[in-house]
Amino acid sequence: MSTTTPTRSGSRAGWFDRLGAFTVRRRRLVLVVAVIGVVVAAVVGGGVFSRLSSGGFDDPGSESARAADQLLETFDAAPSDIVLIARSVDGASVDTAEVAAAGAALAQRLAGQGDVRDVTSYWATGAAAMRSTDGTLALVTARLTETGDAAQERAGELAEELSGFTDDGVLEVRVSGSPVIFAEVGSTIEKDLVRAESIAVPVTMLLLLLVFGTLVAAGLPAIIGAVAVLGSFLALWTITQFTDVSVFAINLVTALGIGLGIDYALFMVTRFREELARGRTPDEAVIRTVRTAGRTVVYSGITVAISLSALLVFPQFFLRSFAYAGIATVVLAVIAAVVVLPAALSTLGTKVDRFRVLRSTTEVRDDGFWFRLSHAVMRRPWPVLVGGVALLVALGLPFFNVAFGQTDDRVLPASAQAAQAGEWLRTEFDSRESDPLTVVAATSTVSPGTVGSYAAQLSEVGGVARVDSVNGSYVVGALVADAGPAAARFVAESGTGTWLSVVTDVEPYSAEGRELVEDLRAIPSPLGETLVGGSAATFADSQTAMGERLPWAIGIIAIATFVLLFLFTGSVVLPLKALVLNTLSLSAMFGAMVWIFQEGHLSQWLGGFTVTGELDTAMPILMFCIAFGLSMDYEVFLLSRIKEEYDRTGDNAAAVALGMQRTGRLITSAAALLAIVFIAFATSGVTIIKMMGVGVALAVLVDATLIRGLMVPAFMRVMGDANWWAPAWLKRLHDRFGISEGDADEDDVRDLRDDTVVVG
Repeated sequence: MSTTTPTRSGSRAGWFDRLGAFTVRRRRLVLVVAVIGVVVAAVVGGGVFSRLSSGGFDDPGSESARAADQLLETFDAAPSDIVLIARSVDGASVDTAEVAAAGAALAQRLAGQGDVRDVTSYWATGAAAMRSTDGTLALVTARLTETGDAAQERAGELAEELSGFTDDGVLEVRVSGSPVIFAEVGSTIEKDLVRAESIAVPVTMLLLLLVFGTLVAAGLPAIIGAVAVLGSFLALWTITQFTDVSVFAINLVTALGIGLGIDYALFMVTRFREELARGRTPDEAVIRTVRTAGRTVVYSGITVAISLSALLVFPQFFLRSFAYAGIATVVLAVIAAVVVLPAALSTLGTKVDRFRVLRSTTEVRDDGFWFRLSHAVMRRPWPVLVGGVALLVALGLPFFNVAFGQTDDRVLPASAQAAQAGEWLRTEFDSRESDPLTVVAATSTVSPGTVGSYAAQLSEVGGVARVDSVNGSYVVGALVADAGPAAARFVAESGTGTWLSVVTDVEPYSAEGRELVEDLRAIPSPLGETLVGGSAATFADSQTAMGERLPWAIGIIAIATFVLLFLFTGSVVLPLKALVLNTLSLSAMFGAMVWIFQEGHLSQWLGGFTVTGELDTAMPILMFCIAFGLSMDYEVFLLSRIKEEYDRTGDNAAAVALGMQRTGRLITSAAALLAIVFIAFATSGVTIIKMMGVGVALAVLVDATLIRGLMVPAFMRVMGDANWWAPAWLKRLHDRFGISEGDADEDDVRDLRDDTVVVG
């Protein structure tokens, strides 16, 4: 059997023509390489889950991080990795003989683990801070010899082994500690991924059948989505060889891989079927598809990658991980769509429409629902524009009540063991005692008088309940307890350096906590360089780091997006419009974050997550970058077709109507598919993943309907031909360097047809 395929693209055809010709000419090679790559990605990339890290919410270069490092290196002091909360089953006091014996046995069992050190229990020390306020619970704490991911894995094993009832039935035990919490988060996310995929894949397949009507055409986008996901797993596995990657980022890989892979393939397959319907041969249709839809897919992918790359300016590896994962996923989705998919389309040819199960059409119509809708909007653009802005502002109003916090065990389901342990710690114990601030002077010469004077000053700061030091304990400037044997921990073995424990009466992850840290740092230290650490300080430093870098992230997104859209359209008005409307479209997402997840509305419909009255500060930043990139993705698809029609006709209103007609159905279908993938993550047991799923799905749907369907045509009608304005010098720049989807003229088509050979 013979087919015709271009050997070269002709003098007028550009890079995308050559790419299209290559995928046609080397289709077998492309498909074989793709299959091999997918197999390798599945085998090797599947191991990425065991290499992902927990946490990453802190600034590693901050004062609080340095304080923690010095505390560990100089004084061998650190927060406990393992915290056992033991409750007497019959409600008896932990001081009774039977409960005390069971508690001592529990502590001994923990101490018997080879990789556990510094085991301390209430029954050994009698410390009041380790006994609950009602006397029925007590603590056993320990540190692990392992660090990092190994500590997390081991903590998960110990939690599984020790939680539940003791063998004698006297105590019920729950296990907490940062490594324990994130070990449970990681295992929960793995289970959630399976559930989300089991929901998203069948539903998206059904929608693809509704769009295409045939099994073959509908199956291609699903295959491309799978290629993007598996390839991204391999890319992420490679990245973990060089830096930490957060376990949370794996959710973005799955959502973007499936969503964008399907979206891009949807545009490519639709354009290919349109070209076949126009009478082109399969090879010509592939080249035209790559030249038009493929070009737009590439630049759409660039807009998403730009938005995600802005996360790299933040020091927290939680945020940076989403940049690594997102950029890798976008790149692979684009490559799969413009290289692998065209090779598959060239191989299938007209068989792309085989196995029809639903009636569908590839007829290219210049009138239809979206054409009529755009004309209706453009007849009364001002009411649509003003009404749309008012609605989006109203939806975003709850965000003015936002309160920021930081992720802890409450991101887990209330039924999770670690979440129950955390609840016991918060409600049954004096949390001020178990989570103090630390003031570290690692290089000072220890002078009792100087240390005492400084501790007294610190204890007078509002929000400080007590300061413990090598001299003793201070309250409101007065020494209330002399130093005991435990005070030796405040001095290094070398005799140089000291640290102080500052017990507070404020919530660490709060505005009051931040203010207290600032007040403590403002007090001149007589001990030389001092560093303030602890949970409140970590939170304060993290907020500061994100606040300082947020303008840079926004600037990167705004400038890069403006430049890209200018190169695409030759206008300075349309990029500004896109930036304003896309940002406005996200107001609904931000309002929903506060109304649902901070205030708790609809929580019973979303799995009954724990409402803390706060949002993790990193989440609005993360979701802005993701949702903004996806919004610009659809902006590029729409503007490319409008620009194509405007260049052809010079009629702004007609170009808007035809551009809407050609892309409206595809954009809404793509948005629905992407929203389904993200909303599937609303079933997650981890609250911040649930938040990302709900928020991004809402943003995508609002953008594809209210923004693209109503506000864009209204704005472009109001502006008229001014939409396409740019200063003369920028016009000349665009003429030289500009990019657009564009249709090939007849000379180009003849060049491509003439430039073919017969291959067998």
